Formats: sequence, C-alpha cells, structure tokens
Amino acid sequence: MKDFKHGELTDKIIRVFYDVYRELGHGFLESVYEKSMLIALREANIGVQFRLPIDVSFRGQVVGTFEGDLLVENVVLLELKASRAIDSAHEAQLLNYLRATNVEVGLLLNFGPKPEFRRLAYDNARKGQRGAAPSSPPG
Repeated sequence: MKDFKHGELTDKIIRVFYDVYRELGHGFLESVYEKSMLIALREANIGVQFRLPIDVSFRGQVVGTFEGDLLVENVVLLELKASRAIDSAHEAQLLNYLRATNVEVGLLLNFGPKPEFRRLAYDNARKGQRGAAPSSPPG
C-alpha cells in the first residue's frame, strides 16, 4: 500500500488494528475499540484525535457536523465497526465523510468475528469538480 496516498501511514494503522484485535478479540462495543485504538496509536507515536467534530459542506456552506471516530495525523479518517462483516452501508458512510471533507483517505476497520478492513480514498480534486468546497477538520 506504500504506493497509495498516505500508504505508509495506513500500513502502520492496519498493523495497530491487528494488534488491538489480537489482544481484545471481538464482541465488545465500538466505543471499547475506539478507545483501545486511540491508546495503541498513541503508543506507536502516531498522532490521533478522538471523537472530533467535522463540518460537512455543501456548495461552500456548512450543512451539518458529524463526529469522526478517529482522525490520524489529520489525513486519515478511521471509521470503526463491531459488526458481523463490513457491508456496503459502512463503506458508503465512510465515502460520504471523505466526500464532504478535505480528508482524502479513510480506513474502515471492523472488529467482527474476523478482523476486516477497507481502504477508501476520494481525491480532493474530484470534490472540487462537483462544485463543493470541502471543509477542513479542526486541528
């Protein structure tokens, strides 16, 4: 994944994800995994923000705010799940977050019966073509 945008960072995040999964397994609430990932990422000297509000813009105007699970180094948005499997609704949720912000890369991490992840990207240049002015996450 090193050839992907922020590939080196996403590789590190995925390694941390598997470490957390090996230690906790599945069956906990998403909030347990969020806090565990926060601790593990910080221990790996990776900058991370927890539960931060991110503005969603439409045609240059803020139309809402969502609370991102974790934002890593201000460039990779993590969406954590504790489901049986990743489904298209989870992917659509993360893709919508990427479309609505200046964050271009997201990881969907599922702490289900089997650990799963998806890497999604939405280039900011494509966002501008839609006529929207994406917002920046705080920090």
